[in-house]
Amino acid sequence: MFPRTTRRLLLSLAGAALAASALAPAAHAQSALDTVMAKKQITIAVPTDYPPYGYVGTDLKPIGLDVDMAQLIATRLGVKVELLPVTSANRIPYLQTKKADLVISTLGKNPEREKVIDFTAAYSPFFQAVFAPKTLAIKSWGDLSGKTVAVTRGAMEDIELGKLAPSDAEVKRFEDNNATVAAFVSGQVQVIAVGASVAGNVMARNPQLGMEFKLLIKDSPNFIGVAKGEDALRAKVNAVIAEARAAGELDRLAQKWLGRPAGNLPN
Repeated sequence: MFPRTTRRLLLSLAGAALAASALAPAAHAQSALDTVMAKKQITIAVPTDYPPYGYVGTDLKPIGLDVDMAQLIATRLGVKVELLPVTSANRIPYLQTKKADLVISTLGKNPEREKVIDFTAAYSPFFQAVFAPKTLAIKSWGDLSGKTVAVTRGAMEDIELGKLAPSDAEVKRFEDNNATVAAFVSGQVQVIAVGASVAGNVMARNPQLGMEFKLLIKDSPNFIGVAKGEDALRAKVNAVIAEARAAGELDRLAQKWLGRPAGNLPN
C-alpha cells in the first residue's frame, strides 16, 4: 500500500490525465470547417494582379475566375466570403498562419508545396510558358542563353525556369505579376515567363510588341490550397468541386474567363 499522501498525489495526477484526455477530442474537433460554419464566413485568398484569374474591376472590386470560384464555394457552404488579396509570394504563408481558410490563387501543385500545405482537386486549367517578340528566335531552352527573362518571384514559372533555362540566362525576378509584365512591356527584359492567360492579356493590350508563344514550361492545373491537417474542410471543398464539375459549372467558368472549357482536370 502507498502512504496516504502518495495515494492522494496519484489520484490527483490520474484525474488531471482524465480531464486532459476528455478535452483533447473537443479541441481536435474544432477544425477550420467548424470555425467557418460557426462564424458563417470563410476567408479566401485570391489574386488581384493576375487577370483573368483575379484582378480589380472598374468598381475597384476583385473579379476573375478565382474570385468566382471563391464565391461558388462560399455559396455551396451557405456562408459569406471574405476575399483576401494576395501575391504569389505571400499566398502560402497566409494559409500557414491561418490568415486565410483557403487559397484560390492560380496555385499549382508540386512536391515542395505538398510538404507545407494540402490541396483539393483541380478546379481550372492553367499552363506556363515563355513568350517573346516574334523577331526573337527562340526554339529551344538553349536559345535563352545570354537573354534577359522576367519572372514573378516564387511563382510556378520561377521554380520551373530554374530547372530548364541555361545557366547564363539572366533571370530577373519581380515581386508581383504587374511588375513582371511592366518590365517586359517597357523593354527592360527580352523575354517573359508567365501563365498563358496573362500573356494573352499582354498581347491584347500591347499588339505593337509582336509577342508570341515560344516554349512550354509546364502544364499545371490550378488547385485550391488548404492548411495541413484540415481534412474536413478539404473534403467539403472537394465535394463542392465534384458537384460543380458534374453540373458543368467548372467548364462554364473556364469558358467565361479563359475562352475554353476546363476539360479533364486531375483529382
